[in-house]
This record gives sequence, C-alpha cells and structure tokens, in this order.
Amino acid sequence: MTDIAQLLGSETESLLTHQCRGIPAASIHAPGPDFVDRVMAHSDRRPHVLRNMQALFDHGRLGGTGYLSILPVDQGIEHSAGASFAPNPLYFDPANIVELAIEGGCNAVASTLGGLSSVARQYAHKIPMLLKLNHNETLTYPAVYDQTLFAQVEQAFEMGCAAVGATIYFGSPESRRQIGEISQAFERAHELGMVTVLWAYLRNPAFKHEGQDYHTAADLTGQAIHLAATLKADIVKQKMAETNAGYRDIGFGHTHAKVYDELTSEHPIDLARYQVASSYMGRAGLINSGGAAGGESDLAQAVRTAVINKRAGGMGLISGRKAFQKSMAEGVELLHAIQDVYLDDSITLA
Repeated sequence: MTDIAQLLGSETESLLTHQCRGIPAASIHAPGPDFVDRVMAHSDRRPHVLRNMQALFDHGRLGGTGYLSILPVDQGIEHSAGASFAPNPLYFDPANIVELAIEGGCNAVASTLGGLSSVARQYAHKIPMLLKLNHNETLTYPAVYDQTLFAQVEQAFEMGCAAVGATIYFGSPESRRQIGEISQAFERAHELGMVTVLWAYLRNPAFKHEGQDYHTAADLTGQAIHLAATLKADIVKQKMAETNAGYRDIGFGHTHAKVYDELTSEHPIDLARYQVASSYMGRAGLINSGGAAGGESDLAQAVRTAVINKRAGGMGLISGRKAFQKSMAEGVELLHAIQDVYLDDSITLA
C-alpha cells in the first residue's frame, strides 16, 4: 500500500484529522458499497441504469467500495494529439489507453468516439467504457472555446458503453445551447440504460478578477455542480475547489453570507464538502479531476486530491494526464496510489 502520510508531508495532520463543522458528515449521502440501493434506487432511473452504475462500482481494484477511479483520455482532441501523446507515443494507439486502465485497476475508461470504437469489440466486455460525447477541438484558429458534439448517444449504446459523458462550459455565452444539447443527450442515455457523467466546468474571462482565478471557487463550481445534478447527471466531474467567494468578489449572480461565514472555511476539505453539498448532498456522485501533469510532484498531488475528495464525501478521482504521460509502469503506480486512498479504511469522512 502507498505511504499516504509520507506523500502528504506537512499537510498530513491537517488533511487526515480535519472535521467539517458547517456541513457535517451526517448530512450527506456518502459513497459506499450500498450506494445504488441506498440512494439511486429512490430515483426514477431505469433498472438498466442502476445495473450499469453497479457495474462501474464493481470493477477494478475499488470494486465493492462505492468509489470510482476512472482513466479519461480525450486530450487528443481537447489539447491536440501531439501535446497529449508525444510524451509517450505508446498512447497514440487507443488499445494501450484501455490496457493502462485495466492494468491500473480502474473502474472504467473514458475516451472519444474514434478511440473507443476502434477497440470496442476487443475490450467492451473487459472494462466498462464511457464515451465522451462532446469536445472543445483546438485546431480552429483563432481559438474558439465551445463544446461540439462528436458522437450520438446511440453510438455509445451500440459499442457496449456503460456510460456517456459530456462537458458544459457553465458561465460561457454558449452554455445555454450546451445545456439544451446535453439535457436531451442525457435523457436519451437514461432511456437506453447508460450512466451519465457531466464535466461541469466553468469558462468565462470575467471569472479571472483582480489577479484571482475564480474558475475553481467553491461557490461558483458548486453552482455548476448543482446545475449538473439538475440535468440528471449521475456523476459530476469537477475541478477541486481552490478558493471561494467568486460571486461576492466578482460582484454578480446570487449568493448568501452563510456560504462563506458558516458553511465553508479556507480548509480544502470544507471547500470540497460544499461541492458535495451542491450535488444534492451527494446524491449525484462528485469525482474530482486529477489536473495537469506536473512531473515529480504528480504522485503526491494525486494522493492529496484523493484524500480531500474522499474525506469531503466525494466518489473518487478521474485522472488522465498524470497517468498516461508517463511509462505504463509509472502510470499504473500512480493510479494504484489514488486507489489506495479509497481502500484505506482509516481515511474517513471529515
């Protein structure tokens, strides 16, 4: 098992002993082996959706825990294939992406229409697949920041996917169109029995205000998460909150003083707990993104993120570049380290 305390370093005591006071653990629907029965079965999800959700929970090293470790590789579109795969050209071949997810003990692999469809008959029965339906392609110049549908829900169903995913850039001028598109796509996915996962990201130049980037503010990301849950996302992917008070400091929208004075603090677990609360108190599972690859610090950063997510009541991590921009062995080691956090019974809800 990974030496989690050593990787947390000087933050060990703060991250492993903190207790949330503003939103206590007893008030959230925490992940667990019985999550489908305890939480999802009360919704209007069809039996096939519940079955596929349970299939996600039952796969990989975290099988049976109620937590998720997902390998996402859609960066070939989002960041260009060269930027994504030049560090390790092995992953230009989608088969190696799926092999990394399998060897890494992941619950599922998430990728593009072309990538998954090229190997679907080889792997659909070996690991749950999640098809990312839309992307922000970066070949357009000057750059356009929008999400375009690359795939149809029916294509995911036909290749045997257990889930579909999509991104909405909440806060952007294009978000209203994206909301309409993804609302229809998610409804169709549920009709066909697939789990829905929403990348609930923020995108607006005005969210960078007076030298502070509020794209990772707890109050703004929390609202994006709440909108994702309203769209019936079964799982919400969000960046980990790193600051707060976006509404208040930028001076727009609607908020309440208690968000900052009582429900949250500056502690990262309190900020993440507010994100969980925003997902219908955990009824829609919160998975945090692993972030960009940063070199030697990747392992420690990934473990730190996992600890915060788990103690806040999140459902797991979806980490890509930190894993696939390394050798296969190093990628597997990093994924296992993330999973070790969720397998460690001594790391409990804050």
